[in-house]
Amino acid sequence: RDGLCEALGLAMADDSIRRVVLAGAGSCFSAGGDLDEFGEATDAGLAHASRMARNAGALIDCLRDRVEARLHGACIGAGIELPAFAQRVVARKDAFFQLPEVGMGLIPGAGGTTSILRRIGRRRLAYMALSGARIDVRTALDWGLIDAVEERDGL
Repeated sequence: RDGLCEALGLAMADDSIRRVVLAGAGSCFSAGGDLDEFGEATDAGLAHASRMARNAGALIDCLRDRVEARLHGACIGAGIELPAFAQRVVARKDAFFQLPEVGMGLIPGAGGTTSILRRIGRRRLAYMALSGARIDVRTALDWGLIDAVEERDGL
């Protein structure tokens, strides 16, 4: 998270950076937050303040006109919440999307209640957030969660 926020902060400070591409390395875009961090804070207020101080979603939202997200494989939790802030979201055919927080007694916490809501509306967001269901790339495209499907193997 720190590295992403640092890179996005650089783009915020430099108008000559005209395009920001979010892409994941490895077998998936992002499997979401670090589960070891969940529930580790002893003070909920401090945990919230810490999270807001390094808020990648807010930065992507500010930069949205310059941001394109390129997704593949698992896009879980923050792995879809953050890209949903981007102006353009393109996914490979192997991508899938899930908000699993309900299984931990939580709600999406990386901005998804705003970013995903803007893209697919409250009913579909409620379905994803309250069921934890996995959404395939075709459904994501039909709903407007993503803007295009990359038909080639490489992004």
